[in-house]
Parts: sequence; C-alpha cells; structure tokens
Amino acid sequence: MISADKLSILTNGAKYDVSCSSSGSSRKNEGGMGNGLAAGCCHSFTPDGRCISLLKILLSNDCIFNCKYCVNQASADVPRATATPDEICELVIDFYKRNYIEGLFLSSAVHISPNHTMEQLLLTVKKLRTEYGFHGYIHVKGIPRADEAIVRETALYADRMSYNIELPSEQSLKLLAPQKTKESLLLPMKSLAKEREVFKAEKRKGHFLPAGQTTQMIVGASPEKDGQILRLTESLYRANGLKRVYYSAYVPVVHNSLLPDTPGGALREHRLYQADWLLRFYGFDVEEIVPEGENLPTEYDPKCAWALRNLHLFPLEVNRAPLEMLLRVPGIGAKSAYRITEARRYTSLTFEHLKKMRVVLKRARHFITASGKFYGVENETALRGLLAAGETAKNAAQLSIFTDLQIARRETQFMLYSNAETARSALTGEL
Repeated sequence: MISADKLSILTNGAKYDVSCSSSGSSRKNEGGMGNGLAAGCCHSFTPDGRCISLLKILLSNDCIFNCKYCVNQASADVPRATATPDEICELVIDFYKRNYIEGLFLSSAVHISPNHTMEQLLLTVKKLRTEYGFHGYIHVKGIPRADEAIVRETALYADRMSYNIELPSEQSLKLLAPQKTKESLLLPMKSLAKEREVFKAEKRKGHFLPAGQTTQMIVGASPEKDGQILRLTESLYRANGLKRVYYSAYVPVVHNSLLPDTPGGALREHRLYQADWLLRFYGFDVEEIVPEGENLPTEYDPKCAWALRNLHLFPLEVNRAPLEMLLRVPGIGAKSAYRITEARRYTSLTFEHLKKMRVVLKRARHFITASGKFYGVENETALRGLLAAGETAKNAAQLSIFTDLQIARRETQFMLYSNAETARSALTGEL
C-alpha cells in the first residue's frame, strides 16, 4: 500500500494540470469493476473550473526535465517520490470501492527517461484493466519523446490521452522548457489521431482512446497574445481532432527571472474558454474573434465583442434569421437557436416565446426583433455601457420579459437626459 507521505507528494504535484475533465467514453464493463460511460463519471468542479472527480496523481515527480515554470523541475528543491504500478492500482481500486472516485487521471514527471516513464504508465493502466478488472475511466498523460509503440499500446487501455503543449510557440518552449519541442508534442497527437480513425474505420475489436485527446496551454507565462493562442487552438481542433484544449492561468509557483512574478489572470483564462466555445459550437473562425497580435477584450465576452463590431448586421428578425446568424446573437445559446428554428415553423415567435426558450433577453433584446417588435437600446455608446455593466454584475438572474422591457425604456430615456439629476428624477416616476 502506498504511504501517506508518498500519496501527498504525488497528488500535490499533479494539481496544476487542468486537462483532465471528462465526459466519459464508450468503454463498457466486461465483467470487472467500474464503468467508463458518461453516467459512470461523476464529476465535481472547483469554483475555478478544475475537475476534482478523478483521482489525479503522478506516477513520479522525480523529473529529469527542467521546465522553468514547473514545481517538479529537475533543479527544484522539493521532496521526491515515485510510486510503483501496483501501488497506483491498489490505490485506485481502494478509492473506487470507497466511492471516492469514478476514474483516474494518471500523469508523471519524466523519471529516468521518457521511455522508462511511458513504460511504467503503460504497465499501470494495463494492470488496472487486465489484472485488477477496472473498467472505469482512465486518462493518461503522454510523455514527450517516448517511443511511438509504447504510446500506441497505452492508447489501447486508456480512454483519453493528453500531450500538454503548455507554451504556444517554439520560441517560448526553447526558453522555458528546453527539453521539449513543438514536434515532440504534436507528432504523438497526430499519430494517435490517425491511428484512432483507422481503428474506427476498420471496426477493430476493443478500444483505442474512445474519449479522444486533450491538451493544455499555460496562459501568461510567456508573451504570446490570445490571438496566437487561439490560432493554435483552431489548428489543433482541425488537424488533430482534439476533444478539448484547456487553458490554465499561469501561477508563479517557482521564481525565475524568465517568468513573470504576477499570475496570468482568471479573467483572461475565462475569455479564452468563451472564445474556444465559439470555435467549437457556434461556427466562428478565429479571424472573426481576435487579431493575431491582440488579446481578447476584457470588458465584453467574445460573442458580444463580435456583435458590437458588426452592428450593421443587427437587429435580426428571429422568425426569419438563418440558424448560423441566430448562433451569433449575444444571449442566444446553441440550444435556444435550434429551438427557435423549430418553433417558428408553427407560429410567429414573440418575446414571450423567447423568454420561455430561456433566451437571455437582457442581452439578446438589443440585437433582435420578434414579430417586428424591438426592445433594445439603439444608441451604440449606451449599448456598450449596458453590456459592460452586465459583464461585471454578479449573480444577476435573468429578469422577466416585462421587467426587461420596462428597464429597456428607462435606460433609453436615461441616455437622452444630459443632466444626471433630472434623469434620476425621471427614473423614479412612472414611464
């Protein structure tokens, strides 16, 4: 059984990797313990978005690489520990039986050599599947520069694998992670993606990464702008078929003159996730979201920012607008957009219908009409102020349609008054 001290070191060393969220996979229980299906992966998330539902642990934190930003770098003076495959297996089974976990995220520092580390990871997941009968969800972190054959065999037992790019450019990798190269990270991704497609096409027995691949990028440790980060993200989705790209705001856990002393910022991380969502589900191209040499705006979410740059396209009549344009309206999500296209086949939609469809009218009303009615603010300066204020408001629930319409009229009237005191007086009376 693994010791408490070793467990503490190895779980603490794994906490900075955020690329371990899961929505389950198609792996079935074939007579053992656990279930990798979505219903079998019970996830909890911390307030900052980190997944805490899996046992998240390193096989070893004794690293031969010297990545400047990493708490486990070779030159760091930290307690070191290395677990055996059987220690990890016994821990997973014990935690699973106690109902602590539904799956495993297994990573490792590069211990002894890339091949040795990857072999130990393979042995661990292979034992879990074949000797311990564990059929729950397993995510394995790939080791850069490890032999392709070892990586490919690991993919037969894992549900998901990830090679963390960490830094968005070759220049930053050379400076901050000198033992890694862009090629050592991208080539395994491409190889696994290609093999997965062949596996599916030939309908082979068994599994080969049924939950696909992910990666992670650190935001704020190096000087790349959001535009460059998102262009890399888009290429990864298109070329390698990644399921997710995760973003982790830089945390200065070690001091180095090559690194900033301040964190990368949770808001910047949040904006990148919002932009990522637009790329994956809303039909946006990165060129529409942010120029390559710029960061995403902080005052608006990326969808609102795009809409404000393209006000000449609005307002849209929801009863006639094509789906691809409805998806671009702030306040209309993907589900709501599809509901609108279905419902309008049978009736002419009003704002009351949109409210029932859970459209966020507080934002959407400025960009749409419904059966010819418009309840938004037409003044661009006023609109920008309202959207920015909405971004900073906390725990703001969507108001009823009637309250929204009253507020819209009040806000419009407020903007017409040049004297603030007169405006306040008017707003206290009946409109």
